[in-house]
Amino acid sequence: MHRKHLQEIPSSSSNVSTSFTWDWESSKTSEFLSGMGVSVLKKDRLGNENTPQDLLVSSPCPPQKRQKVKEKDFVIVRRPRLLRETESGVSWDALPDELLLAIFAYLPLNDLLKVSQICKRWHRLSFDESLWQTLDLTGRNLLPGVIGQLLPAGVTVFRCPRSCIGNPLFKTSKPLRVQHMDLSNCTVSVADLRSILSLCEKLQNLSLEGLVLSDDIIKSVAKNPSLMRLNLCGCSGFSAEALELMLSSCSLLEELNLSWCDFTATHVKAAVNHVTSKVTKLNLSGYRQNLQITDVKTLVERCPFLVHLDLSDSVMLKPECFQYFHQLIFLQHLCLSRCYQISPAALVELGEIPTLKTLQVFGIVTDSSLQLLKETLPDMKINCSHFTSIARPTVGSKKNHEIWGIKCRLTLRNPSDL
Repeated sequence: MHRKHLQEIPSSSSNVSTSFTWDWESSKTSEFLSGMGVSVLKKDRLGNENTPQDLLVSSPCPPQKRQKVKEKDFVIVRRPRLLRETESGVSWDALPDELLLAIFAYLPLNDLLKVSQICKRWHRLSFDESLWQTLDLTGRNLLPGVIGQLLPAGVTVFRCPRSCIGNPLFKTSKPLRVQHMDLSNCTVSVADLRSILSLCEKLQNLSLEGLVLSDDIIKSVAKNPSLMRLNLCGCSGFSAEALELMLSSCSLLEELNLSWCDFTATHVKAAVNHVTSKVTKLNLSGYRQNLQITDVKTLVERCPFLVHLDLSDSVMLKPECFQYFHQLIFLQHLCLSRCYQISPAALVELGEIPTLKTLQVFGIVTDSSLQLLKETLPDMKINCSHFTSIARPTVGSKKNHEIWGIKCRLTLRNPSDL
C-alpha cells in the first residue's frame, strides 16, 4: 500500500505539472521552535536573516566592515584598567637616577655586578663613581682586564693583598683616583705592576710589601707628592739612585718602612741621607753589617721628629749610638732586637730618655735578665710586641678588614675568580 502511494508522487524530472503544496501554517513555526528552545530569526530590510532580534534592537545601524590596519597605524593596546589598578608599587623605569643610586649603594659587590647586566641604564648607574669609593679584593684571582675595568670606576681605597693579579688591560690613560692602595704579597708581574702605578698620582698610603719592583716603578711612586705612608718591606729590584729620587720627591712622608729590602750599604746611605725630615715613624731593620753607627748619627740629625724608630737586626750597632737617641726629644718607641753588640746592662742607660715608653730588645736579654731590666725600668714596657706596625695597612687579627683605619664597603662574599 505504501509503495503504491509513493509511485503516485511524480518525480522531479518528469514533465507532469502538479499543484502539490505543503499544508503547514506559519503560525505554528514559533510554537515549534519555542519548544526546542530556539528564538525566532527574522529578516530585516537588508536581508540579514541570521541576526538575532535582541542585537537588531540594540544596534540601530548595521555593523561596519572591518578596515585593514596599516603597519604605521599599529599601536599596543593598554592593559585593562582593572588589571592596572591591582598592580602595586612603582615601575623601576620610573625611578630617577638619584634614587636608584641610593638603592645600589646598599648592594654588596656580587649583587652590584649582577645588576650591571640588566640593561644599559643600570650598567651605567652601577659603575657610578659614588658606588666604588672603597674596594676589597683580598686573596682573589683577578683575571686579565678586571683591574683595568674596576679601578677607573672611581675607586679611592683599594685593598688587594695576597691576590693573583692578571694584566690590568686599562682602556684609558687617564690618571686613577686611588689614594690608598695595598698590594702586599701579591702575585703580579713587574710590567703589570708598573702599568697600575704609572696611572697613580694621588696616592697618600701605599703598601708594596714583598714585591719585586723596578726603577720605573719607584719613579712612578715618586710622582705622588702627597704620599704620607709607604711600606716597601722586603722589596727588591731597584737601585739606590731610584730610591734617592723617590725619597727626595716624597717630602710629606710620615711613615716609612724600608725593612729587609735587598739593600747594599749604598742603598742604606741613600735612605738616611735623603729621607724627609718630616718622617715620624721609620723602620730600617734587617741591614746587619750595612747599617753603621755613622748612619744612625746622620739619620738622627736629619729626622729630629722621630717618634718610632726600628733598627733591629743591625749587628754593627753598639752602646755608643745611644747618645744620638737622647737627641730625639719625641722618641717614644725604640726597637733594637738582635743587635748583639749591645749588652743587657747597657740598656739601662735608655731609661734616661724621658719620652721613651716601649723598648723591644728580643734576642739580647735572657729571661732572667729581662725580669731584672723590667724592675730597673718600671715605667717602660719591654718586649711587648714582636712585630712593628710602621706604615703597614692592616694591624691586628686577620678578621680586621680595614686599610689604614678605613673600612672597605665593596667586598666579595664568596672566594671565586673575578
